[in-house]
Amino acid sequence: MGAAVADVFDFRPGAQVPLAGSAGQTAATQALASAAYRDDKVDKILDANSDWHQSKVSKGPKWATLFEPNLGEAFARAVQLRMLGGGRKPLIQSFGTEPQTVVEHCLAANRIRKERDSWLTAVMVLCGLIFLPGLVMWLLVFQIRRMIAKATNKRASALATAVLVAAGVFAVIFLIRLPFGGFWAWYTRGAVVMPVVGWVWAKQICERTARDLRARWDGLLSGGGIGPKIPEAVPTHPNETAAEQLRQSLARLSAEQQSNSVFYAGPKGILGMGTRWGSWQLAEDLLPREPGTEIHPFRSWDVIRSVHDQLRMLERGPLHTGGFPTPSIRHWIVTPIGEGAKAVSRPSGTDVEAFQIKNHEIQRICNEQQFGSGDRHYLGVQFTLWDGQLVITMLITVTVLHQTLRIEVTGHALGPVHSLFTSGPAAKTKDIPKAIKFWETRTRNLPLVETDEVVRLAARAPFTWYPPVLDFLGGSLSLPEPFGLRHAWADKPWRHRFMADDALRAATPVLRVVHTAAIKVLEENGVDTEKFGARSGFLSGAVQDPAPRKADVYDA
Repeated sequence: MGAAVADVFDFRPGAQVPLAGSAGQTAATQALASAAYRDDKVDKILDANSDWHQSKVSKGPKWATLFEPNLGEAFARAVQLRMLGGGRKPLIQSFGTEPQTVVEHCLAANRIRKERDSWLTAVMVLCGLIFLPGLVMWLLVFQIRRMIAKATNKRASALATAVLVAAGVFAVIFLIRLPFGGFWAWYTRGAVVMPVVGWVWAKQICERTARDLRARWDGLLSGGGIGPKIPEAVPTHPNETAAEQLRQSLARLSAEQQSNSVFYAGPKGILGMGTRWGSWQLAEDLLPREPGTEIHPFRSWDVIRSVHDQLRMLERGPLHTGGFPTPSIRHWIVTPIGEGAKAVSRPSGTDVEAFQIKNHEIQRICNEQQFGSGDRHYLGVQFTLWDGQLVITMLITVTVLHQTLRIEVTGHALGPVHSLFTSGPAAKTKDIPKAIKFWETRTRNLPLVETDEVVRLAARAPFTWYPPVLDFLGGSLSLPEPFGLRHAWADKPWRHRFMADDALRAATPVLRVVHTAAIKVLEENGVDTEKFGARSGFLSGAVQDPAPRKADVYDA
C-alpha cells in the first residue's frame, strides 16, 4: 500500500499548495520540533508522560554511560525512525500540528550533528586512534568519574572531581619520569598529551555546534528561527534512490495526516482528538405528523447532510463580535480498538484510496452500520485554537433503530503540548562574588559544552555511522504506541481557564445547530417533531452545565 500512496500523494515540481486547516498551528508544531535541538538529559522527557501515553528510555550497559544520548539526539532519531522508517506501523493523525514540519526539523538536527560528528571522528582518529593506549586510559578515567558523579550525595561528587585531578597529576609525573627512553618514550608522552589536545580541538567544534542548535531551539519557540534544511530529501539524479525514498516517505506522512479514519481506544478516547468530556443524546420515536398517514422515507445520511450544511454557517452570526473561527467539518470513520492496543490497522481495499475512505463507503457505513460490529460514521466539526495548542472536536452521529431516531453529540478536547516542549534554552551562567565589594556579585558566562559533554560527544562520534551500535551501548527512546506526535505529549485543557472556557462554550451553539438542522429534515418528511423539539429544549439547557465529565469512563 505504501507504494500506491507514494504514487498518489507525491511532491511534484512547482509550488506546493498549503493544505486546508493548516493555518494557526505554529505554536504546537514548533514546540514539538524544538525537542530535536535540545541538549537536556534524555530522562527529562519522562516528565511529559501522561496517564495514557508514556515514553520509555532504555539504558545501555552500566559500563558504557559515556555513550548515552541526550534528549535532542534520542528524540530526533526516534521520531525519524518511527515516522519515516521502512515497514513502519500506521500513525495517528496529529491534529493541531504539522507533523511533516516536526520530522523535517528532526532530519535537519540529525544532519547538523552528523556534520559535527564527522569532524569529531577526524579528531578521534588523529588524536586518539593513533595513540590508542592513552585514549583508552583517559576514557576510563572519565567513565569512572561519570559513574561516581551519578550519586546524589556531595561526597560522591567531590570524589568524582578528585579522580580527574589525580589522573592529571599522575599523567604529569609519568611524563617527567619515564622508566624507558627512545621511540616508545616519545610515543608514551604523545599517548598522554594528544588526547588532551584532541579534547581542546573537540571542545571548539562542540561549542560551535551547540550555539547553532540552541539558536534554532530558541528561534522556534520565539516564533521565528531558521527553517529546516534537508538537502538529502531532494534527488539530484534518477539513480539517487535514498533521496527519492526519503522524499516519498515525507509525502506518505502528509497523506496519512489527511486520512479520514480514526480510532476509538475506550477510556483513552479517540486517539488524536482526546477523551470524551461530554455527551448529549436526543432520542425519540418517528411518528407521522398527521394521524393515519405515513412518514416519507429518509435515511441517516439525509439528516447528516443537512447538519453538515448548517454547520458550515457556524462562523456567521448576527453580531460582529469575532465569534467562531472557520471550523474544519469532515466525515470520520471511527474504528474501535482495545484500550491497551499497541498498534492500529487502517482500512484497505477498493473503498480506500491514499488513506482516504471514499464517499460512497462513508454513506454506506452511515446508513447501515449502526448496530453490532464494524466501523461507525461520525460527522465532526473541529476548531484548532491557541496556535494549535487546543483542539476542540464535536462529533455527531445519527442512528435509526426500529422507530427510534437518535442524534448524539459528543465533545472531545485535546489540550496543549506539555510545558517541557515550550521551555527555552537556559543561559549557562554563574554568579561570582566580587573581590573587594564581596557583598556584590558578577555574572560569568560558562561554556555551553562542559568537559564531560565534550568527552561524551567525541566518544559517540565514530559510532554514529552505524546507529544500532549506539542504541546498544547508550540506550534509546521508545515512543508511546499507537504513536501520534500531538496526542502523545498533550496536557489536559481543563487546567487552563480560558482553554476550558473555549471548549465548554463551543458545545452549546454546535448542539443547537445540529438539532435545528435535524428537526428541519424531520418536518420536511412528515414526522411529528413535538417531542423532538421538547427534548431539544431540555438538552439546550443541560448543555450549559459548566462541568466537564469523564464520559468515556462508565461506573459499572
